[in-house]
Amino acid sequence: MIRVLVADDQALVRGSFRLLVDTAPDLVAVGEAGTGAEAVELARTESPDVVLMDVRMPEMDGIEATRRICGPAGVPGAHVLMLTTFDLDEYVYAALRAGAGGFLLKDTPPADLLAAIRVIASGEALLAPTVTRRLIAEFCRRPEPARPAAHGLDGITGRERDVLELIARGLSNTEIADHLTLSLATVKTHVGRLLGKLAARDRAQLVIVAYETGLVTAARPPRRGPPAPSP
Repeated sequence: MIRVLVADDQALVRGSFRLLVDTAPDLVAVGEAGTGAEAVELARTESPDVVLMDVRMPEMDGIEATRRICGPAGVPGAHVLMLTTFDLDEYVYAALRAGAGGFLLKDTPPADLLAAIRVIASGEALLAPTVTRRLIAEFCRRPEPARPAAHGLDGITGRERDVLELIARGLSNTEIADHLTLSLATVKTHVGRLLGKLAARDRAQLVIVAYETGLVTAARPPRRGPPAPSP
């Protein structure tokens, strides 16, 4: 069972999401939080696999709550799926920075939301269709004030660079395998090594690394052919 925590400042919205989650045979709601602070506290006590996190909440907003849940001193194994009625660039950027694995609007169809929960629980990254790769490219290349230097790519192989580039383009493991003529198992191995070498908790953070280091830009198409030389 995938354990889900619902965090939203509106009781009716929380209740609706909880009922929806409990209709799925493989999902179970383990709690509701009305503030960001409550979300952090419940995440620590209930150890959910996925937190459905609203952006705008009292006491502590969803971005800060996500940062505390997904940070080094956060909740191991917890993934955050941000939900909001506001399709604003800054929210997407801040949510990914904070460690969120996905970002959807609240008008997402119920079946799509349940599918998104499963995707996030598996460690995949997921963004709403309205969030374009150009937006991610633009904002992820902007360093935060007083932020340490972006991750370098020293230590990863040429093939791992190829895989990282395609992850940043939004390709699934199956699509990457087809694009690079690799087995699915080999792609999964490369993804796992990238997560370890780049100290990333999920694919969303790999996307950020790819753009911050300049490996991928909005205008550059994914490259086919043999891998780049290993450093």
